[in-house]
Amino acid sequence: MPQTTYQAVQNLVFSPNPWVRALVLAALLLAGTVGVALFIGIAGPLLALAAAAAVIAGIMILNDTHWGFVALCGVVFLLPFASLPFSIGFKPTFLDVALGALFFVWIFKLVIGQEREFIASPLGLLVGLFMLVAVFSFALGLTHSPANSFLLRRFLEILIGISLFFVTINTVRNTDEIVWVTRWIMLAGWGAAAIAVVFYILPQEVTVAILDRLARFDYPGGFGALRFIEDDPNGTLRAIGTAVDPNVLGGMMILVAALQLPQLVAARPLFPRWLTFVMLATAAIALYLTYSRSTLLGLAAAAGLLALLKYRRLLPLALVAGLLLLLLPATQDYVARLAAGFAGEDLATQMRFGEYKDALILIERYPLFGVGFTGTPDLDIYLGVSMLYLIMAENMGIAGLTIFIAISIGFFIIVFRSWRRGLSTRLEAILLGYAGAVLGALVSGIFDHYWFNMTYPHMTVLLWLYIGMATATILANRIPGNLEHATTST
Repeated sequence: MPQTTYQAVQNLVFSPNPWVRALVLAALLLAGTVGVALFIGIAGPLLALAAAAAVIAGIMILNDTHWGFVALCGVVFLLPFASLPFSIGFKPTFLDVALGALFFVWIFKLVIGQEREFIASPLGLLVGLFMLVAVFSFALGLTHSPANSFLLRRFLEILIGISLFFVTINTVRNTDEIVWVTRWIMLAGWGAAAIAVVFYILPQEVTVAILDRLARFDYPGGFGALRFIEDDPNGTLRAIGTAVDPNVLGGMMILVAALQLPQLVAARPLFPRWLTFVMLATAAIALYLTYSRSTLLGLAAAAGLLALLKYRRLLPLALVAGLLLLLLPATQDYVARLAAGFAGEDLATQMRFGEYKDALILIERYPLFGVGFTGTPDLDIYLGVSMLYLIMAENMGIAGLTIFIAISIGFFIIVFRSWRRGLSTRLEAILLGYAGAVLGALVSGIFDHYWFNMTYPHMTVLLWLYIGMATATILANRIPGNLEHATTST
């Protein structure tokens, strides 16, 4: 029946009689217009626009997997906490949809044989083992703390975020694809930075009004969404953009700025140099306005690695930025806060020290595989600590932490070896940018936990996307055609 109806409509649309064709096309346009008008009237213009964008994005992703990375970057950087305005037993997030579309298309191509090769990479075995330990620890934790649907979904998001490493290295395979995806990552990151700066400059009432518009997508609204130093509403406002948390925004800006830094001085930048400078300046301002000390240290570590390995011209830029931070009157409160943090004198740092002590007690009791992700078996201990490595040890024990450290060390070993062998002109700046960003994230993780936390699954996605893109760059550099114009590093 559907086939017969379709054939009848097709015959009318392509009828040899021009009047019939005109009438049928007019009727189809009228029906489409009425349908769109009804949808806008019922759902509202914002939801209608979102639905139209979702349909277009879905068609583009089905046509080419690489558009899935564009959608993913847009969601992760711009609307990481947004949920669809309807429930299917739970409210899917935009992140769920973007990841699901990307994974579905990749797996579908494997099933039908369009993708015939699965690449594991030198890190693949360790990454797979890390995921297995995570699953085992989660299952072990269920013996003392049952999981509700929310925790189960968030854990799956973390697991899918890690497995994004495999999707990346299997779908981004040559120089053109790496350049294309990297450009979109840079643009999406710039968008997140620009939103954060604009929200900070706007009057608080206007920023809150915009956030209230996003409340239908489950974003926090009202003045309670704004964040201040020491949670004092009369104190200094901290930038949040659409990242909700200033420290999370700062972590994003490490990844954004570190990827842009080598492009500023590279022989063949991905964007015009003036535009790269604007993008980098926007990200640096957004990072500063978060007043996050850990992210500032992370960006400094990333810049230090880039300057040490290749880009000495970044040193004057770093020197000027450091002098401005130390000498400008407007930055003195920030410098004082940095000094207080290093001295362990402020309340936030002292609270961190208390969390570290409690976390070590938990790890001492459950050293091998931790307590899982859903809760603790003892009433006098709790899950949660502001350090990536300790929270990983809480969740997955020394076993999981050891594997993660092995992945990190292995990552930098293969990056350094590939760089020493020489890369094509474009790939060198891209690889070092990703490597610097990962180092910055790992350094900031000494003081923060959002890179492996079920509250912020999009940050896990970002970290493993960067690791995957760096690994894909190394693998692409081994393709003979990509070795042209290679630069040998000394």
